[in-house]
Amino acid sequence: MPRQVLIPIADGSEEIEVVTIIDTLRRAGAQVTVASCKPDGNLSILAAQKTLITADTHIEACIGKPFHLIALPGGMPGAENLKNCEALINLLHNQQKAGKWYAAICASPAVVLSQHGLLDNVHATCYPSFMEQMEGALPHPGNTIVVDEKKRVITAQGPANSLSFAFKLIDALYGKDAFRPIAKQMIADWAL
Repeated sequence: MPRQVLIPIADGSEEIEVVTIIDTLRRAGAQVTVASCKPDGNLSILAAQKTLITADTHIEACIGKPFHLIALPGGMPGAENLKNCEALINLLHNQQKAGKWYAAICASPAVVLSQHGLLDNVHATCYPSFMEQMEGALPHPGNTIVVDEKKRVITAQGPANSLSFAFKLIDALYGKDAFRPIAKQMIADWAL
């Protein structure tokens, strides 16, 4: 049975992170829903490096639906736009209360998760220049990716970590080393 995954996006989201997470999780068999967080309801966003990306649906259509994982891309001002999306924040708080996985990369751990109390007492990392904004978190500035198994949160530092981050998401969804066949298929020998 495919795992249900929500990837919220907004104007200014980092496209390397968005596309890498979507592509890698779909290769693993996840049912990925890409949701626009634009307040006007538009499904198309202009990403951080000016790439146009069209979502599958709007975030409002995701309210009340169960997800095994919610994974946030970073990028600026994408992270700020995600932080200001009330529907997304409600979904994240519900995810946390249900003990289900949520994840963020780049600026989003600090800008989105930390600002809404979603990293309190969580082992986490983020883009280095945002590390001081990780209020309530147990920061790991030297780690490019941090998995807090107990709190069910995965965080990563930035675009160059996107593929490794996505592999950790696969393992969270499907079990330890589940990423290996996908890494082999992608010729990511460095990850094996």
